Amino acid sequence: MIGYVTVGTNDLPRAAKFYDALAAEMGTGRMMEFETFIAWGTPGGGAGVAATKPYDGQAATVGNGVMVALEARDKEQVDRLYQIAMDNGGSDEGAPGPRGDGFYAGYFRDPDGNKLNAFVMG
Repeated sequence: MIGYVTVGTNDLPRAAKFYDALAAEMGTGRMMEFETFIAWGTPGGGAGVAATKPYDGQAATVGNGVMVALEARDKEQVDRLYQIAMDNGGSDEGAPGPRGDGFYAGYFRDPDGNKLNAFVMG
């Protein structure tokens, strides 16, 4: 149902470093790139993620209660994605671990403060 998710950034090169590292672990890369916008994903594949400077020229801000969830292959990839986020300027929002029956996730924020998680079901 979701085609892609866009997060705002005030520093596109910094966001690019962060999302390039996550995308590489997930086996994908950049699929669109403009001066103020980069999208990661695979054409014809699942939903992608984009980082953009806001079109209206105002500062990017974080939506309270908004989160992007990245579906991992397994628990080990959840752990790797979380660590990649920490190694590339992300901040901790909840270390990887079980979150209820059959759900394993790690929560983090990108360098602009946008909240993400990496998860696996089962």
